[in-house]
Amino acid sequence: MAKEIEVLVPVLDSKKSALQALKKFFFVGVEKVVDTYFYDPVRNNLKPDHLNRLNECFRARRKGDKALITYKVDHFVANTDTWLYSDEYEYEASDYKMALETIKHLGLKQLIVVDSEKHVFKTDKYEIVFEDVKDLGLFLEVQSNYIAGSDSAIFGIKEEIRSFIKGLGINTGKELNMGKAELMINMREAGKK
Repeated sequence: MAKEIEVLVPVLDSKKSALQALKKFFFVGVEKVVDTYFYDPVRNNLKPDHLNRLNECFRARRKGDKALITYKVDHFVANTDTWLYSDEYEYEASDYKMALETIKHLGLKQLIVVDSEKHVFKTDKYEIVFEDVKDLGLFLEVQSNYIAGSDSAIFGIKEEIRSFIKGLGINTGKELNMGKAELMINMREAGKK
């Protein structure tokens, strides 16, 4: 299990401008990623809560020719809606279509699909991902390479990430306390009204 400590912000600049600002970092590559999130019709833990937030999620990810199965549990600052970090359990499957079939046969239902193109950069401290998410927009996600034990250490790491983002010279929106799946769910629900 890994602790996922990151900051996600919407990008208000153009794609070209944002990528120009990131070119000073080590470029890992461009990844086409499709995340399919599932819920359990019997249990509530994988369903969105009353705020459309996924406190736990299960997904199948197609990343290039790889298939990854992930279960995540989100942790929030006590008595708030502020996301702190996630416990992430992830493993590689040999066949994406077979993984989807297995999940469906277990009785899980498709919740939402997030289709994105990720431009990945690295520093010694961070993984920087510029994402163009289909039907949702542009995002910047900066994840720490460090493992932090205590919540106070996590607060410190997140503050360092926020400062790093501010120094990039990219026009960004307010930090998001939910992931792209929740944003897609909110957009879908708003469209039903």
